[in-house]
Amino acid sequence: MKYQIAIVEDALIDTEYLHKLVENWSKKRGLDTCIQAFVSAESFLFHYCEKSDVDILLLDIEMGAMDGVSLAKHIRQDNESMQIIFVTGYGDYIAEGYEVSALHYLMKPVKEEKLMTVLDRAVSKLAKNEKVLHLESNGEMVRIPIYQIRYAEVSRNYVTIYAAQEITIKMTLAELAKALDERFYRVGRSAIVNLTKISRVTKEEIKLVDGSCIPLPRKAYEGINRAIINME
Repeated sequence: MKYQIAIVEDALIDTEYLHKLVENWSKKRGLDTCIQAFVSAESFLFHYCEKSDVDILLLDIEMGAMDGVSLAKHIRQDNESMQIIFVTGYGDYIAEGYEVSALHYLMKPVKEEKLMTVLDRAVSKLAKNEKVLHLESNGEMVRIPIYQIRYAEVSRNYVTIYAAQEITIKMTLAELAKALDERFYRVGRSAIVNLTKISRVTKEEIKLVDGSCIPLPRKAYEGINRAIINME
């Protein structure tokens, strides 16, 4: 697989530095990559609208008319699989990162070892996004990429899966859990949630990035927070 990697950065010296680090990582890992640089969010967006082929995005936050967070939100409207890595000199944007499911924040000046670790995670997540479920519903086979699943909930003998589409099938929650991976967490007896889709957890509920809310059973607060931390 050839990985398409974009660097969106308005400072030339930072762009050249990141480009060199990504090239070094690619050579050390023996990966086939295409690295492109863009001087603004607008120039990248023009490319993205023409050709939505970027797998990994290294994105500066503080830029011109359109900042990195605004660009990331635009991308997430129709692309959940792109791995977005914020590169910034400021630490005030972590909350916004949850909203756009950013993979990581890298503080400037970026350390090569840290960047390589994060890029390794990005490639691993891209590989997982290729996994799909094949489920039979109403006499036809439905294909659901696992990364698209936000959560699932059970009612009697049926499970409803919330992904790009909503599908209800006859199976147990335990059977579904076996088909998923470590991104998913069992919330009591009634639901499974994709940890990467969570924006906030309170003592009463789990709020997802799409605005959905899942009731949190008693004594489950610490468990799900621990699962989020361990996943990262």
